[in-house]
Amino acid sequence: MSFDAKSTIESGKAVLGIEFGSTRIKAVVIGEDNYPIASGDHQWENRYENGVWTYSLDDIWTGVQDAYKNMVADVKAKYGVSVKKFAAMGFSAMMHGYMAFDKQGEILVPFRTWRNTITEEASTKLTEVFNYHIPQRWSIAHLYQAILNGEEHVKDITYLTTLEGYIHWKLTGEKVLGIGEASGMFPIDIDTKQYNAKMVAQFDELVAAKNFPWKLNDIMPKILLAGDNAGTLTAEGAKLLDVSGELEAGCPLCPPEGDAGTGMVATNSITKKTGNVSAGTSVFAMVVLEKDLNKVHDEIDLVTTPTGNLVGMVHCNNCTSDLNAWVNLFKEFAESFGMEVDMNKLFGTLYNKALEGDADCGGLLAYNYFSGEHVTGFEEGRPMFVRTPESNFNLANFMRVHLFTSLGALKCGLDILLKEEGVKIDKILGHGGLFKTKGVGQSILAAAINAPVTVMDTAGEGGAWGIAVLASYMINKEAGETLDDFLNNKIFAGQEGTTLAPNPKDVEGFDKFIQNRYKAGLPIERAAVESI
Repeated sequence: MSFDAKSTIESGKAVLGIEFGSTRIKAVVIGEDNYPIASGDHQWENRYENGVWTYSLDDIWTGVQDAYKNMVADVKAKYGVSVKKFAAMGFSAMMHGYMAFDKQGEILVPFRTWRNTITEEASTKLTEVFNYHIPQRWSIAHLYQAILNGEEHVKDITYLTTLEGYIHWKLTGEKVLGIGEASGMFPIDIDTKQYNAKMVAQFDELVAAKNFPWKLNDIMPKILLAGDNAGTLTAEGAKLLDVSGELEAGCPLCPPEGDAGTGMVATNSITKKTGNVSAGTSVFAMVVLEKDLNKVHDEIDLVTTPTGNLVGMVHCNNCTSDLNAWVNLFKEFAESFGMEVDMNKLFGTLYNKALEGDADCGGLLAYNYFSGEHVTGFEEGRPMFVRTPESNFNLANFMRVHLFTSLGALKCGLDILLKEEGVKIDKILGHGGLFKTKGVGQSILAAAINAPVTVMDTAGEGGAWGIAVLASYMINKEAGETLDDFLNNKIFAGQEGTTLAPNPKDVEGFDKFIQNRYKAGLPIERAAVESI
């Protein structure tokens, strides 16, 4: 460290980022080099109540207070100092969902999270009206579904926001959102960097007969861009965050952003023609586009970077769960012979074996569907492995087919972007469990997208770090310095990563597998869902 972390914290020069993930709330403190010097977290779970996935307001506040308290304890243990003030802070959370408030600031119905699939009618109708894909989890789909349901509370709404928008409002009094998060509430016009005015007018017209006392623009958060000042921590806000009362008011906050935006920042993939793939239990890809898509695709969600550039996003529910289950079966097999199994070595050996297989997996087929898969049209899933008597059935092809299928649905979605829409990718950054074995998941992804894939030597610190970096950018940027420049020159400069170019033979093999096996075999998966 070229600076003293202790004095950075004592003098109030440190920056705080807090992100609400689906199972963990994480607080990260960064120093003057923008890298973490302390952290704290809190585990939490959503609950299913009255047909709705939700977190209570009590869950939210006790959770963030505990994460903050644990971060303070970490600072005390490492540096022996108290935390009284920060140079800046920012909040991030899972995107989308529905939090509606009345004029007294009281929540009208329990928080409806992104996880709910109760808005299909609204999603379909709005997609038709706007000629723009509106996923079920978007805030506008939740609002319109509540209107279609005739829910009494809708007339009383004075503010509609998302989780981090709510936190930010309570801490600063400001009803604002970063553009990336706002793009998951309602479509954005990437020229004006505001809600799409034509679609706002179409929505107001669609619900005009209901005579609500509000128009859509009255109740939505104001949009801010990365680098904008989004308000300051009030005395009430400081007490809400730090129940010990040590934290001082007055700290500036950056625009609250969604986990997609903070993920893009944490992987340095906010520039046009770049993107990132996060591959673990589920998998998603985000590609920064140069222009609007030519047509509406149900498989592609459109959001934006924290700077307002359009992003095509493909999200798939299933990735490594089935692959891990097979690796555990091999572990059990080895242990039956009295062998002690090192899991890193087992994963490494089996993954590397896949590189010896036939380019198209030798005629084997697998589906990794533990749950439904929107991209291929499944509400439920059944993991399965299928072969013909003529297939080249060996360990290399067996591992290869399970690696291929872990990215199968993702490839189907990305093929729409890359092949139908002609989107160009210069570089993709891969992160998550699939890439832990050096070079293997990376080369499989490169084959799937026919573009170079980079994996950083140091694993990314995740979204809490990403929002802390956005807060740092707000206070530390030089005149005219873009977020792209700030990330390239001040955050990721000199960071070593490994880049693998696609092997043409593997690209051809993956295409053949998807067309001749994966897509052709979907009726088999359908039959399994219906029969088992």
